[in-house]
Amino acid sequence: MKIIEGNIASPLGFLADGKHVGLKNDKKDMGMLYSTVPAQAAAVFTTNVMKAAPIFVTKDAWQTDGTLQAVIVNSGNANACTGTQGLDDAKTMQQVAAAQLGLAPEAVAVASTGMIGVSLPMPKITAGIAQMDVKNGVSADFAQAILTTDTQSKEIVVTQEIGGQLVTMAGCAKGSGMIHPNMATMLGFITTDAKIDQQLLQATLASTTEVTFNQITVDGDTSTNDMVIVLANGQANNPEITADTPEYVQFLEMFKHVMGELAKKIAQDGEGATKLIEVTVKNATNELDARMMAKKIVGSSLVKTAIFGSDPNWGRIICALGYSGGVIDPASIDIQLGSQTVLQDSTPVTFDDDLMTSELEQAKVSIVVDVKQGSATGLAWGCDLTYKYVEINALYDTSKAGGSL
Repeated sequence: MKIIEGNIASPLGFLADGKHVGLKNDKKDMGMLYSTVPAQAAAVFTTNVMKAAPIFVTKDAWQTDGTLQAVIVNSGNANACTGTQGLDDAKTMQQVAAAQLGLAPEAVAVASTGMIGVSLPMPKITAGIAQMDVKNGVSADFAQAILTTDTQSKEIVVTQEIGGQLVTMAGCAKGSGMIHPNMATMLGFITTDAKIDQQLLQATLASTTEVTFNQITVDGDTSTNDMVIVLANGQANNPEITADTPEYVQFLEMFKHVMGELAKKIAQDGEGATKLIEVTVKNATNELDARMMAKKIVGSSLVKTAIFGSDPNWGRIICALGYSGGVIDPASIDIQLGSQTVLQDSTPVTFDDDLMTSELEQAKVSIVVDVKQGSATGLAWGCDLTYKYVEINALYDTSKAGGSL
C-alpha cells in the first residue's frame, strides 16, 4: 500500500468541485462529488435523535438500491431543526443537483453542516449548485468546501494492487467541534475505484467505524448532521472483492488506514487544540472494554487540560479509568506518559521531569495504560482542552439561531 498525493476524485471515475457561493463570508461553502457510473454505496449516520433534514433525504436515497452516484454538500448552514421547510429544502437540493448531473434524485446524497436552526437561503443554494462544474472544477476544493471551524482540510489517498489491478482509495472529512461519535459525528466521504460487494462494503464501514471514528472525542457532543458515505464504482476493473479472500484483506488494510488517518486528523484539529492525544489501553479483558476505557481517558476534561498545561498528572488518568466501567484491578495499573512510566502496579514511579516536560510539549502526546486483565487492546484519540476552545464556542453569534456544528 502506498500513500500518494491526491484528493477525493483521485480514484478512477470520480470528479469533484468546490466553490464559494455566498453561504459563508469568504470561504468555500459548497461541494459536489460525482461518479461517472453508479457506485456501490455504504453509509453510517448520527445516532442523535435530533437528526437534520439531509440525514433523512440521504438515507432514503441510499436505501433505494444501495447505490449512489453523487453528493451535494454545503457548509455554513446545517439545515437542522428547521421543520418541514428544512426537509423540503434538502429535497430541493437533491433534485436540483440531480437535474444538473442528469441523474434521478435518488442517486444523489445531500449533506449540510454549519449553524443550527436557520433555514437554508435557497436562492443562494440553487444558484450555487448551478455553479458546480465537476468536469472542469478543482477537485481538491471539495475538501475545503465542507469545513466549518476546521483549521485545515483533512484528506488522504492510498493505492494498492488488488486482483492484478491498481486500486485507489481516497477520503476527506470535516470535524473540529461537537465531536464525540456514537457513530460518526462528522462529515466523511470515501471514494474508491475498487469493485466490491455492496453488503460487504456496508459491513466493513460499520465495523471499521467502531475502531476509528467512534474512538475520537473532542468535547463530548454528538451532533445532528453527521454521516460517512463510501462510494465504490468498480472502475479499477478488479475482480469483485468478496469476504474471506486475500483481496478483501488488502482492501480492509486500505480502508482501515484511510479511516484511521481521517479520525486522527479530526482529533488533532479539534477546536482550539494544540496537541493530539493518543490513548492506548492494553491487556484488557476484551476489545470493547479496552476501547471504552481509552475513550473515557481521552475524553476527560481534567486529562485534556493537564495535557494542555504539559502537566504529568497521572492521577487524572487513573481517575478516568476508575469510572470507565471497564474491568480493572485498582492495585495493578501501569501508566506510561510519553516514553516514561509514571505508575507501576498503582504505585508512583520517579521519572525525569525535564524529559517529561519536553515530551508533553510535543504536538502528539501518548498515554499507555496496562490494566493486566487479559490480552485485548483499544485505542482512542482526542485533543487538549484550551482557552481557545472556550473562546471559539463562547463567541458564536447565535441570536438568530440555535448553535453551530
